[in-house]
Amino acid sequence: MEIKTTVFFLVIALFTVSQTNTGLPDGFVYVKKQIPTIHVELRYCSINNFLGSPVKGYHAERCILSKEATLALQQVQTALLELGFSLKIYDAYRPQRAVDNFVQWASHLNDTLMKQVYYPRVDKKNLFREGYIASKSGHSRGSTLDVTLVDAKTGIALDMGSPYDFFGKESWINYKKLTTKQRNNRLQLKTAMNRFGFRSYAKEWWHFTLVGEPFPNTYFNFPVE
Repeated sequence: MEIKTTVFFLVIALFTVSQTNTGLPDGFVYVKKQIPTIHVELRYCSINNFLGSPVKGYHAERCILSKEATLALQQVQTALLELGFSLKIYDAYRPQRAVDNFVQWASHLNDTLMKQVYYPRVDKKNLFREGYIASKSGHSRGSTLDVTLVDAKTGIALDMGSPYDFFGKESWINYKKLTTKQRNNRLQLKTAMNRFGFRSYAKEWWHFTLVGEPFPNTYFNFPVE
């Protein structure tokens, strides 16, 4: 009995050390380590986003989510691979400092470098009022992510009818002026994510949050690195 107890506590100790060595808070994981087949393109690490510059808090292109969200996402990926598709993640956990960066950027009304690409028909001063930017984001709770579908063999993204992070009605899930193919692609993504416990956001076809997320009232600020 003493030997079994010693072994049990040794296993627990080793697991704890392993988790600590990841450099992440308890309850978070690197998604690519858990789901190697998933595609990742963190837009906020680059200049290819609505700011036109890397966002504060993104020091590396490493996708982070809560353990629970990652386990659910793994089921989504497995189901999609059987159909010849793969998920591609544009954003996942987002530190509060990044959200603060968005708020700061929005206050500089003359900075419209990426307007024609991301918000051509929205006046920048109205981004808060119309709900495109907020001072708090579900992403900072660790179980919200932005995703699209790609061909599993080629990695080419499916046509969703609007770019990722496009501020306009074209990004709404039920936007009417879509081709049949675009509508079916959105439905394919939404159906797969909903099936395994992610709820959709009506105004962004790419945005999903885990139902029963583990940190519903906590907005984390550790960097992505």
